[in-house]
Amino acid sequence: MKRRHFLKNMAAGGIAPYFMGGLPLSAFGQLNETALGDDKVLVVIQMAGGNDGLNTLIPVDQYSRYQSARKNIAIPENKLLSIPQSDKIGIHPSLEKITQLFEEGKGTIIQDVGYPDPDFSHFRSTDIWNTASDSDKHVLSGWAGRYLSIENPDYPNGYPNTNHPDPLSIQIGSVLNTSLQGPVYPMGMAIADPNFFYELIAETPVATTSTYAEKELAFLKQVANQTNQYSGVIRDAGQRITNQSGYPDESLANQLKIVAKLIAGGLRTKFYFVQIGGFDTHDNQVQNGDVTKGEHAELLQKLSEAVFAFTRDLEKQGISERVLTMTYSEFGRRIRSNASLGTDHGAAAPMFLFGSHVNSKVFGENPILPDNPQTEDNVPMQYDFRSVYASVLERWFCLDTGSVSDVMLKPFQSLPLIQGGPCGFITANEPQPEILFKAYPNPFEDFLTIEFESKGGYNYVQVFNSRGQQIGSPVSADYPKGLQNAVLKTSRWPKGMYFLRWQNALEQKVIRIIKI
Repeated sequence: MKRRHFLKNMAAGGIAPYFMGGLPLSAFGQLNETALGDDKVLVVIQMAGGNDGLNTLIPVDQYSRYQSARKNIAIPENKLLSIPQSDKIGIHPSLEKITQLFEEGKGTIIQDVGYPDPDFSHFRSTDIWNTASDSDKHVLSGWAGRYLSIENPDYPNGYPNTNHPDPLSIQIGSVLNTSLQGPVYPMGMAIADPNFFYELIAETPVATTSTYAEKELAFLKQVANQTNQYSGVIRDAGQRITNQSGYPDESLANQLKIVAKLIAGGLRTKFYFVQIGGFDTHDNQVQNGDVTKGEHAELLQKLSEAVFAFTRDLEKQGISERVLTMTYSEFGRRIRSNASLGTDHGAAAPMFLFGSHVNSKVFGENPILPDNPQTEDNVPMQYDFRSVYASVLERWFCLDTGSVSDVMLKPFQSLPLIQGGPCGFITANEPQPEILFKAYPNPFEDFLTIEFESKGGYNYVQVFNSRGQQIGSPVSADYPKGLQNAVLKTSRWPKGMYFLRWQNALEQKVIRIIKI
């Protein structure tokens, strides 16, 4: 087997060899700073398990419907926190530290993020989020890995070198995130155990691991010897920073503390991935007798305190202008709670962005809750998660539009998530006029007319059922500026609730319709 083909097959199969004393290195990439932007860093926090968005951000403008759908887990309205960005949202009381960041203009909310035809398997949906694929397609490379491979066509030959001494991306955790898989090779370095990091920077000897299949892995050992050189630059970066802000003694906080140390220590690594697990809250999501406590509350508090401590540390080190932090979870939870004080696998959920250059606002409206939600009813998608990724690549890393579409496998809506500085994008947060998008009659029977005010260019209308599955896209074309309409034949649609999502340029809107 040729070496190149062997590594390619290894990457496709997700094999992560272990090198350097318990530090798993799933290969390395290296950044060409001139081609890929300046010193901007993206820190990605995976909230593994499927975060319950409806108990994270509570729709106070529909509180009675929310409470009716979640009688046994609804957070009392008088316990909710508020943020200046919206008076329609109540924040879970465990997110007190994060609300402070919103008060300082350092936080952004993107409502109801998901993808068409959601898959409710943890493994498959996580794979979709990491690869940025359609739900009916299987892609081997990750979105961040594809981006990082743009200026490294010869990788891994000759890496690291004098001009490119630092890892391209770092995962704090034992398994390299699929997002960092390049078209051929993994583009990241995984630090299995935060304790090992401190042993490394203290230059404490660590036992090496042995491996089998020596003949087949001979080339991997050669790569390992090559990539072990990264231990030196990591050690140097870690040893430069000795005075950090205080962090809680929790897993996520400890991971972010390492990330801050490495960034402040001088590494030019572009991506850092960290994780907090436990969000699969089918039962005991809340504490019986006090719904403001329980598993979900504890997880949100850990997230909130870790992000706050990380932000303060970045400010103390003088590097906050360089760092953008983003959260994601593989899916949300159903609208109705279950009988076990929990929630079941659902569709869309909110994402957060934190940093000095975020456009600190709420993107989208509160999810539309039905009067009498059924067991399988889901929060409808407002934003495709790939629009968020594409916008970060364009507005944080300054990647041109054509290359963004190549990385994301097709074009996606650009969102003004970042303002000022990085790529010259200037966003204004003046009040915007009401978006014209309506459907009539509603309720409807055999025909439905939709109207929308196009700003010119591509207009897109999707139809979703109550489970979040896309059942059609009746509008997908360029339209001139002005009022437009389309008539849908709906006689074959089953009776029930549907959602229409319209998108044109930076605008989108979701409305609820009923078939009788």
